[in-house]
Amino acid sequence: MGLFSIVMATLKIAGIALFGIAALWTSGFQFAAASESAQTYTATGFIASTALAILAFKGFTTITNSGGELTDPHRNVGRAIMISIALCVVIYLLVAFGVGSSLTIDQIVAARDYSLAAAAEPALGKTGFYLTIILAAIATASGVLASVFAVSRMLAMLTDMKMIPHSHFGMSGPIQRHTLVYTVVMASTLAVFFDLGQIASLGAFFYLIMDMMVHWGVFRYRRKEIGASAVLLLMALSFDAVVLVAFTAMKLESDPAIVVYALIGIVAVFGFERWYLSRWVAPEAD
Repeated sequence: MGLFSIVMATLKIAGIALFGIAALWTSGFQFAAASESAQTYTATGFIASTALAILAFKGFTTITNSGGELTDPHRNVGRAIMISIALCVVIYLLVAFGVGSSLTIDQIVAARDYSLAAAAEPALGKTGFYLTIILAAIATASGVLASVFAVSRMLAMLTDMKMIPHSHFGMSGPIQRHTLVYTVVMASTLAVFFDLGQIASLGAFFYLIMDMMVHWGVFRYRRKEIGASAVLLLMALSFDAVVLVAFTAMKLESDPAIVVYALIGIVAVFGFERWYLSRWVAPEAD
């Protein structure tokens, strides 16, 4: 599993970098925008887009969820997070400059998921289109595989802590195998009912709320114990709140239904957890 993940990650990084460099080559390595769009973009839209950008860096949570499998995790988890963020910044900037310098905004919107291939097409031709399909398959497979196992480990840990309910549903084996199945089923259900953009929007809503809760929890209960900076925690909490408000405002204009779905999901999770935890937390407190 470890070797497979390394190979897949290497292919993904190298492939995306290849397309980014090809796109820059097409533009003559000009880092300026291909053209000025007549459409005006508001500050709210720019801030709201940060919500999706945050999801692009959520991979470091996969590292923290895998901390138990790392050698000397107290040292290497932080190091792995910094390395992964640095790699992401380089790759994302390469792609952004490559696509932005080769295609106009209208062309990027029209190309959607194939914008990188479209930007590199003058250099790679039709081969670039097929390479995009292969690269997308590799990136999706490796990303989903890493996320699924990380989430299943987290769910298994929460189950052991009695933070969430669990049922075997007739399955044998360890709890993590069960949570792995549950994770795949839930992800498949989302894929059936929502498109990729809507799933990303739902993820942004849930992730921002979760992030704010973690920041507040650490600030309120754990910052002295772990030596966390109160200023940084409050700054992160404030930035998340600003992004969440802007993202919600933008989605209310473009896709109000997804805001309703996110709200229903968040309220359902909060309500269910409150009901479930009150069943055993309150009796133990007494």
